[in-house]
Amino acid sequence: MKSSFLPISIFQKEPYSSILGYPKASKRQITSRISELKKLGITKVSFQGQTQIGNLRILGKGYVGVVVLAKKRNSLVALKIRRIDSQRDGMKNEARLLKSANKAKVGPKFIASSKNFILMEYLNGEKVSDWVASVSGRGGAGKIKQTIRSILEECYKLDSSNIDHGELSSISKHVIVGKKITLIDFESSSTKRKVSNVTSATQAIFIGSGISKKVGRVYKIPPREKIIDALRDYKHKKDRKSFDDILKVLKV
Repeated sequence: MKSSFLPISIFQKEPYSSILGYPKASKRQITSRISELKKLGITKVSFQGQTQIGNLRILGKGYVGVVVLAKKRNSLVALKIRRIDSQRDGMKNEARLLKSANKAKVGPKFIASSKNFILMEYLNGEKVSDWVASVSGRGGAGKIKQTIRSILEECYKLDSSNIDHGELSSISKHVIVGKKITLIDFESSSTKRKVSNVTSATQAIFIGSGISKKVGRVYKIPPREKIIDALRDYKHKKDRKSFDDILKVLKV
């Protein structure tokens, strides 16, 4: 679908101002944020995606911010906008964590940030739960196995870098599948918690969520006890061998 872009001055008007200052901002806050966008080099925005706020579509919405497609000069970027009602006083910490994830070769590439915004690589794809639901027929099991392995490899990279994503028990919202398969949304991440990326993601995909039912329709999920035993061993060791043992049990 061809994207339609509007100049960022559109944020001065409703309903667009409700996105820039979600859920409700003063005119002064809107003006200040438009100036902030200009300093970041953002020239245009496009309202599309699977999430809807009022009559406008966006790429995503979370507890900290909303994400829209934008242009930094001529380059497509994902623009994360801090919510007015967010308990975070800025985006500095999330930007730091995304840059740390990038060092581990995980996540959308960090581009720039300011008090109220993060610019990152735009990933054109589907949320993993929607992608799994669309996979069927001959070769479907192989595609799912390959994607699951890619997801778990990213989780292992985060574990090895001592970065806990924090939201992978709800993995369906936090993985994009397209040309690039990657974890997204590091707003709840931490380097101070005990990491549980591999265990949380494996449990979400194979044991405890709606996505596991979708996976089970295409590919025979190994016995629950074997999965739990492999995860328990990995939890204690967190080394490559115990991670590879998980992959063997899952047959991915």
